[in-house]
Amino acid sequence: MSMGHVLVVDDELSMREMLKILLEEAGREVSLAASGEEAFVLLGRVEYDLVLTDLKMEAVGGLDVVRRVKDTSPHTQVIVMTAFATTETAIEAMKLGAYDYVMKPFKVDALKVVVAKAFEKRDLLRENVSLKAELEERYSFGRLIGKSPAMAQVYDLVSKVAPTRTNVLVSGESGTGKELVARALHYNSPRRDKPFFVINCGAIPETLMESELFGHEQGSFTGATRSKEGLFEAADGSTLLLDEVGELPQALQVKLLRVLQERRVKRVGGVREQPVDVRVIAATNRRLEDEVERGDFREDLFYRLNVIQIPLPPLRDRRGDVPLLARHFLQVYSEEMAKDVPGFTQDAMQALLAHPFPGNVRELANLVERAVTLVGPGESIGLQLLPAEAGPMGPSRTDSLKSMELPAGGVDLEQLVGELEKRLLLEALRRTGGVRKEAAKLLRISFRSIRYRLDKYGIDDGTIARLGAQS
Repeated sequence: MSMGHVLVVDDELSMREMLKILLEEAGREVSLAASGEEAFVLLGRVEYDLVLTDLKMEAVGGLDVVRRVKDTSPHTQVIVMTAFATTETAIEAMKLGAYDYVMKPFKVDALKVVVAKAFEKRDLLRENVSLKAELEERYSFGRLIGKSPAMAQVYDLVSKVAPTRTNVLVSGESGTGKELVARALHYNSPRRDKPFFVINCGAIPETLMESELFGHEQGSFTGATRSKEGLFEAADGSTLLLDEVGELPQALQVKLLRVLQERRVKRVGGVREQPVDVRVIAATNRRLEDEVERGDFREDLFYRLNVIQIPLPPLRDRRGDVPLLARHFLQVYSEEMAKDVPGFTQDAMQALLAHPFPGNVRELANLVERAVTLVGPGESIGLQLLPAEAGPMGPSRTDSLKSMELPAGGVDLEQLVGELEKRLLLEALRRTGGVRKEAAKLLRISFRSIRYRLDKYGIDDGTIARLGAQS
């Protein structure tokens, strides 16, 4: 099997033949050109991995060959050979993009090392190009799945805003895909070649958040044994997602506002300000407008972040996308687990369509992953593989608990009890209009106990408000 295609350009026949033998022994495919003109013809037909060219040739010299290669195939590596004592021309070739140069007469082992390193660089470039293509495909519109009118508006906003450096606020309930939108904005922007940075403003203690965002100097606080750059410095020239920005403490809101206004950042304990070019995308599952009215979020920072807002619809408002998303996750998890799962039974799909999905797309993905894990070889996913909360609660399902028998294979008791507990919590909140104290009374537990359970199952204020609206 060929390990790379090399073009050797040299006007000396003996040199061409020697290099051909040497390179073919290493498993390379080799083409030969006796002049720069002949090399131009071959370069117009084939994209080579490596070009090994003499510098001093009649009419069309090695520098011309380097220029032609880099104009037509920038990732092709070039090694130049020269018999002259001076290296000025060879250095000029490297400025034009050549990988390296060797002096004639050269040692065979030394040439082998240079050629091997040139191929390593070529392979690395290929990996980078492949990774870039994968990221662009992964975080373009392909991961934002849905054909509903609400999602069409999201696609339209992303396509219009992505090429700019405008700050964007992505709003929506937990699990709607806010980070995917932020990544789509990044990977469809001129900043796509830089890494994408994320920080969850609610997951890091307040005492550490300032250092994470802005960095710190050695000795600036207890435990600061070395200097550290913050995310704004690291994301210079790129994109930074401030996830759950509504959780940011007031003191840090002031400092963030200043960085956005001045585009300069100063480390904790530092005296020098560092200019930064960072595109900020903020995401929140809260209504920041309400937070501003209550005085919990700075109005000036809100307007600085909310230049463009992209609201993501909850899954219950685009139920037509449920089958599309479910089949997508089925394909993803089937491939991941190497299982052949034909699809969903009709009653299972009807249950998914009827379910309110308080956890949105993330909840649907988890349901499908669980079902694929449990389904037998070649079987479709039926209603029995969906957890109890996947579908509207009614007498038929609650009454079935009275006659429930222990399956022969046993059950995961903790999981089953947890699913039932969460379902009853949601139903109690719906019946009581989202009033926690009343829901606790209905379930005959204390207010402290219901707060613990709400946190345990990730039932946030937004979910409770929606359940209350359904009552």
